[in-house]
Amino acid sequence: MSFGDPNNPYGQPPQQPGQPGYGYPQQPGQPGYGYPAAPPVQQPYGGGYVPTQMPGITRAAQIMLGVIALAHAVIAVMYGYALSKWDETMAEAGITGDSEAEQFADLGKGVVVFFLGLAAVFAVLGLVLLLQYAKGANGVRVCSIVYGSFAIVTGIFTLAAYGLGLIIMVVAILLIVFAAKRASAEWFKRPRY
Repeated sequence: MSFGDPNNPYGQPPQQPGQPGYGYPQQPGQPGYGYPAAPPVQQPYGGGYVPTQMPGITRAAQIMLGVIALAHAVIAVMYGYALSKWDETMAEAGITGDSEAEQFADLGKGVVVFFLGLAAVFAVLGLVLLLQYAKGANGVRVCSIVYGSFAIVTGIFTLAAYGLGLIIMVVAILLIVFAAKRASAEWFKRPRY
Protein backbone atom coordinates (compact mmCIF):
# COMPACT_ATOMS: atom_id res chain seq x y z
CA MET A 1 0.00 0.00 0.00
CA SER A 2 1.50 3.16 -1.06
CA PHE A 3 0.69 6.61 0.25
CA GLY A 4 -0.39 7.90 -3.13
CA ASP A 5 -2.73 5.03 -3.90
CA PRO A 6 -6.24 6.44 -4.48
CA ASN A 7 -7.84 3.20 -3.24
CA ASN A 8 -5.99 3.24 0.08
CA PRO A 9 -8.54 3.87 2.90
CA TYR A 10 -5.77 5.10 5.24
CA GLY A 11 -4.08 7.49 2.87
CA GLN A 12 -4.43 11.20 2.44
CA PRO A 13 -7.91 12.16 1.18
CA PRO A 14 -7.96 13.47 -2.32
CA GLN A 15 -7.86 17.24 -2.57
CA GLN A 16 -10.97 18.82 -4.04
CA PRO A 17 -10.68 21.68 -6.47
CA GLY A 18 -10.79 25.11 -4.83
CA GLN A 19 -10.07 23.73 -1.33
CA PRO A 20 -6.72 24.13 0.43
CA GLY A 21 -4.88 20.95 1.30
CA TYR A 22 -3.91 19.53 4.65
CA GLY A 23 -1.96 21.97 6.84
CA TYR A 24 -3.13 25.12 5.15
CA PRO A 25 -4.84 27.81 7.27
CA GLN A 26 -8.60 27.96 7.26
CA GLN A 27 -10.25 30.54 5.06
CA PRO A 28 -12.49 33.15 6.75
CA GLY A 29 -15.77 31.62 5.61
CA GLN A 30 -14.97 28.00 6.54
CA PRO A 31 -15.90 26.40 9.85
CA GLY A 32 -12.96 25.57 12.10
CA TYR A 33 -12.06 22.29 13.76
CA GLY A 34 -11.59 21.54 17.42
CA TYR A 35 -12.82 23.94 20.06
CA PRO A 36 -15.56 26.42 19.18
CA ALA A 37 -14.52 30.00 18.62
CA ALA A 38 -14.88 32.52 21.40
CA PRO A 39 -17.92 34.79 21.17
CA PRO A 40 -17.25 38.17 19.59
CA VAL A 41 -16.28 40.95 21.93
CA GLN A 42 -19.22 43.28 22.60
CA GLN A 43 -18.46 46.81 21.56
CA PRO A 44 -19.93 49.42 23.92
CA TYR A 45 -22.16 52.21 22.69
CA GLY A 46 -23.43 50.70 19.46
CA GLY A 47 -20.33 49.19 17.91
CA GLY A 48 -17.72 51.44 19.44
CA TYR A 49 -19.40 54.72 18.46
CA VAL A 50 -19.18 57.33 21.19
CA PRO A 51 -20.81 60.63 20.24
CA THR A 52 -18.54 63.63 20.74
CA GLN A 53 -21.12 66.29 20.00
CA MET A 54 -24.84 66.36 20.63
CA PRO A 55 -26.79 64.63 17.82
CA GLY A 56 -29.33 66.69 15.90
CA ILE A 57 -32.30 64.73 17.23
CA THR A 58 -31.13 65.36 20.80
CA ARG A 59 -30.65 69.06 20.04
CA ALA A 60 -34.22 69.10 18.68
CA ALA A 61 -35.45 67.51 21.93
CA GLN A 62 -33.59 70.22 23.85
CA ILE A 63 -35.26 72.92 21.77
CA MET A 64 -38.69 71.33 22.31
CA LEU A 65 -38.01 71.28 26.03
CA GLY A 66 -37.15 74.98 25.91
CA VAL A 67 -40.37 75.77 24.03
CA ILE A 68 -42.43 73.92 26.65
CA ALA A 69 -40.64 75.69 29.52
CA LEU A 70 -41.21 79.04 27.82
CA ALA A 71 -44.89 78.23 27.29
CA HIS A 72 -45.24 77.41 30.99
CA ALA A 73 -43.59 80.72 31.86
CA VAL A 74 -46.10 82.50 29.60
CA ILE A 75 -48.96 80.63 31.28
CA ALA A 76 -47.63 81.63 34.70
CA VAL A 77 -47.55 85.28 33.58
CA MET A 78 -51.12 84.98 32.27
CA TYR A 79 -52.29 83.57 35.62
CA GLY A 80 -50.39 86.31 37.44
CA TYR A 81 -52.10 88.96 35.33
CA ALA A 82 -55.52 87.38 35.98
CA LEU A 83 -54.70 87.30 39.68
CA SER A 84 -53.73 90.99 39.71
CA LYS A 85 -57.07 91.92 38.12
CA TRP A 86 -59.10 89.49 40.23
CA ASP A 87 -60.37 91.89 42.88
CA GLU A 88 -61.28 94.54 40.29
CA THR A 89 -63.21 91.98 38.26
CA MET A 90 -65.09 90.73 41.31
CA ALA A 91 -65.98 94.31 42.34
CA GLU A 92 -67.29 95.05 38.83
CA ALA A 93 -69.38 91.87 38.91
CA GLY A 94 -71.00 92.94 42.19
CA ILE A 95 -69.65 90.05 44.27
CA THR A 96 -68.48 92.25 47.20
CA GLY A 97 -71.69 92.29 49.26
CA ASP A 98 -72.69 88.62 49.33
CA SER A 99 -70.63 86.42 51.68
CA GLU A 100 -71.48 83.19 49.89
CA ALA A 101 -70.49 84.66 46.52
CA GLU A 102 -67.26 85.97 48.08
CA GLN A 103 -66.46 82.44 49.27
CA PHE A 104 -66.82 81.11 45.72
CA ALA A 105 -64.72 84.02 44.43
CA ASP A 106 -62.02 83.23 46.99
CA LEU A 107 -62.16 79.58 45.98
CA GLY A 108 -61.67 80.60 42.35
CA LYS A 109 -58.79 82.84 43.39
CA GLY A 110 -57.19 79.89 45.19
CA VAL A 111 -57.48 77.75 42.07
CA VAL A 112 -55.79 80.48 40.01
CA VAL A 113 -52.99 80.74 42.60
CA PHE A 114 -52.55 76.94 42.47
CA PHE A 115 -52.30 76.95 38.67
CA LEU A 116 -49.92 79.93 38.80
CA GLY A 117 -47.62 78.02 41.15
CA LEU A 118 -47.87 74.86 39.09
CA ALA A 119 -47.00 76.68 35.86
CA ALA A 120 -44.07 78.43 37.55
CA VAL A 121 -42.73 75.13 38.92
CA PHE A 122 -43.04 73.52 35.47
CA ALA A 123 -41.19 76.44 33.89
CA VAL A 124 -38.35 76.16 36.41
CA LEU A 125 -38.12 72.36 36.04
CA GLY A 126 -38.00 72.72 32.28
CA LEU A 127 -35.22 75.28 32.56
CA VAL A 128 -33.20 73.02 34.88
CA LEU A 129 -33.57 70.06 32.48
CA LEU A 130 -32.71 72.30 29.54
CA LEU A 131 -29.45 73.35 31.14
CA GLN A 132 -28.49 69.73 31.94
CA TYR A 133 -28.63 68.47 28.34
CA ALA A 134 -24.97 69.15 27.57
CA LYS A 135 -23.47 67.34 30.55
CA GLY A 136 -26.30 65.33 32.10
CA ALA A 137 -26.57 61.57 32.36
CA ASN A 138 -29.39 59.24 31.32
CA GLY A 139 -31.61 60.55 34.12
CA VAL A 140 -31.96 63.84 32.24
CA ARG A 141 -33.35 61.97 29.23
CA VAL A 142 -35.79 59.99 31.37
CA CYS A 143 -36.89 63.14 33.22
CA SER A 144 -37.39 64.86 29.86
CA ILE A 145 -39.73 62.07 28.76
CA VAL A 146 -41.68 62.29 32.03
CA TYR A 147 -41.74 66.10 31.78
CA GLY A 148 -43.15 65.80 28.26
CA SER A 149 -45.86 63.46 29.54
CA PHE A 150 -46.93 65.93 32.20
CA ALA A 151 -46.76 68.75 29.64
CA ILE A 152 -49.39 66.92 27.58
CA VAL A 153 -51.69 67.04 30.61
CA THR A 154 -51.04 70.76 31.14
CA GLY A 155 -51.69 71.27 27.44
CA ILE A 156 -55.14 69.76 27.88
CA PHE A 157 -55.87 72.17 30.74
CA THR A 158 -54.72 75.20 28.74
CA LEU A 159 -56.48 74.45 25.45
CA ALA A 160 -58.69 77.51 25.90
CA ALA A 161 -55.69 79.84 26.29
CA TYR A 162 -55.45 81.09 22.68
CA GLY A 163 -54.43 77.68 21.33
CA LEU A 164 -51.37 77.57 23.57
CA GLY A 165 -52.44 74.19 24.95
CA LEU A 166 -52.50 72.61 21.51
CA ILE A 167 -48.99 73.87 20.81
CA ILE A 168 -47.80 72.51 24.15
CA MET A 169 -49.32 69.08 23.44
CA VAL A 170 -47.77 68.79 19.96
CA VAL A 171 -44.35 69.95 21.14
CA ALA A 172 -44.51 67.64 24.18
CA ILE A 173 -45.22 64.65 21.96
CA LEU A 174 -42.25 65.59 19.78
CA LEU A 175 -40.09 65.94 22.91
CA ILE A 176 -41.03 62.42 24.04
CA VAL A 177 -40.31 60.94 20.61
CA PHE A 178 -36.97 62.74 20.18
CA ALA A 179 -35.76 61.98 23.71
CA ALA A 180 -36.64 58.29 23.30
CA LYS A 181 -34.56 57.86 20.12
CA ARG A 182 -31.41 55.72 20.17
CA ALA A 183 -29.14 58.66 19.29
CA SER A 184 -30.39 60.52 22.36
CA ALA A 185 -29.86 57.47 24.54
CA GLU A 186 -26.28 57.11 23.25
CA TRP A 187 -25.64 60.79 23.94
CA PHE A 188 -26.75 60.58 27.56
CA LYS A 189 -25.05 57.21 28.19
CA ARG A 190 -21.71 58.27 26.75
CA PRO A 191 -18.62 58.01 28.99
CA ARG A 192 -17.46 61.24 30.61
CA TYR A 193 -13.73 61.63 31.14
